[in-house]
Amino acid sequence: MIFLHEGLGSIGQLRDFPAALCLMAGLDGLVYDRWGYGKSDPVSLPRPIRYLHDEALTTLPEVLEKCGVGEAILLGHSDGGSIALMFASVHPKHVMGIATEAAHVFVEDVTVKGIEEAVQIYRTTDLPGRLSKYHGANTDLMFRGWAETWLSPEFRSWNVEEYLPGVACPVLAIQGVDDQYGTPAQVESITKKVTGPARKLLIPACGHIPHHEARSTVLTAIKQFIDEILAHRPES
Repeated sequence: MIFLHEGLGSIGQLRDFPAALCLMAGLDGLVYDRWGYGKSDPVSLPRPIRYLHDEALTTLPEVLEKCGVGEAILLGHSDGGSIALMFASVHPKHVMGIATEAAHVFVEDVTVKGIEEAVQIYRTTDLPGRLSKYHGANTDLMFRGWAETWLSPEFRSWNVEEYLPGVACPVLAIQGVDDQYGTPAQVESITKKVTGPARKLLIPACGHIPHHEARSTVLTAIKQFIDEILAHRPES
């Protein structure tokens, strides 16, 4: 299983969720800090509008090749979910299934509003200090690279729905009903436009981080999803 963190995330912020899911599913896992996050090398600003495309189409294939990973199940949160979907569209033979949490395939008004509020929180609270526990010297560039890119006028037209028909593997699209960065329109688009079998899981009273806010529900749903994938996998 490949775990792909969110736009302000890192290995550390996933806590023990990957280990817990790997133990339940009986599979190995790979978690990595993307460029500019956690303990990875810093990025330079401004980030390109297609930075998520670059992660999906250039960086992730290189990571998997270096780590000797062939087939995998991708688990992507927020930006990580968008990356997983694009990667699966272009590299279908490497992906057995995808579970997304709060993935974006287009930009909504609520997304922009949520990021604007996050910027205000970053400026007026101890959020920089809390993030620095995970990102260290990367913290400010990481946050600015995320916020300034998503709030730029050019990014308002960002849309990766064109990749969805190329996703032929099973997909589980998870989203909190109270997600401050997206509406259920995201999971509707994903589940309706991918060509593989797809289902959605909308979790009541849950925000942008289902694997922490509704941990038991998410673990159970993804474990069942993985069991179904493995049960239908052709014998080698």
